[in-house]
Amino acid sequence: MSRLLVGLDIGGTKCAVIAGLMNEQGDITIEAREAFPTPKTQEEAIQHLGDLAERMTAGRKIAAIGISAGNPMDAEKGMLLNPPNLPGWTGISMTDRMTERFHAPARMENDANACALAEYRLGAGKGCTNMVFITFGTGFGAGLVLDGRLYRGTTGCAGELGHWRLSDDGPSGYGKLGSFEGFCSGGGMAQLAQTVALRYIQNGTPPDYQQYDVKTVAQAARAGDAAALEVFEICGNKLGQGLALVCDLLDVERIVLGSIYARCEDLLVKPMRKVLDRETLPNQTAVLPAALGEQIGDYAALTIAAMEVSQ
Repeated sequence: MSRLLVGLDIGGTKCAVIAGLMNEQGDITIEAREAFPTPKTQEEAIQHLGDLAERMTAGRKIAAIGISAGNPMDAEKGMLLNPPNLPGWTGISMTDRMTERFHAPARMENDANACALAEYRLGAGKGCTNMVFITFGTGFGAGLVLDGRLYRGTTGCAGELGHWRLSDDGPSGYGKLGSFEGFCSGGGMAQLAQTVALRYIQNGTPPDYQQYDVKTVAQAARAGDAAALEVFEICGNKLGQGLALVCDLLDVERIVLGSIYARCEDLLVKPMRKVLDRETLPNQTAVLPAALGEQIGDYAALTIAAMEVSQ
């Protein structure tokens, strides 16, 4: 018998409500999804999320509700703590509010951890015991599954790899020049693309790309543009440098990379692998793109709900 799950995926620009079904084997299928621009206030968001969930489930019994959002948060209380992309969202337990409305258990988890659990249970991490999932999108953070369990750390902030400084200088991410997030995130790569483009322009060979977003630069790189290829070379080198530290520290079976890596593996894998093989101790770690693709956020929220059912 299948159980009805509801996932709430909360982001700085958009939110989504996902209804899914989990069978007795733990497999999850998405039944319906609807997204909307993130409201300015948390109260408005809670109301709209609840209204959509009510409409999508049409009075059926909900087994559990999973909420995925960005840090900082108090996951135990189901409360956001004024995250930078949602200023003022604090002081309200979203899990309590959803439980009160739908009479179903609710659980909150930060988005990197939620995506890690989704890939571990349903995607590229399925069947292994130790796995690291890395977001590699707008930001750069990680969810750690060690010995088959999610590892949160003492304060719930484990996995903030983006804060590592990989160079004394370079694009800024996480408030640090030369950080892992600076070299390996959408915003950081845009900075890098602009810096490289300026150098090529000064040398009299302007690049083919005039916009600095990853999609545009990737298109130019695949067309053979030298400046665009250099952007991905630098990013891949730094990715390999950082992943070598992950491998040596944690000795995991798999590292799963989302978003930008999943879309640009063809441009990143060679420079990443070259540096990773050079810098790390001999290991058997596989580096894979996320298997859940563009739906990973939806499955992440539903997986959090599924975890609540399984307990």
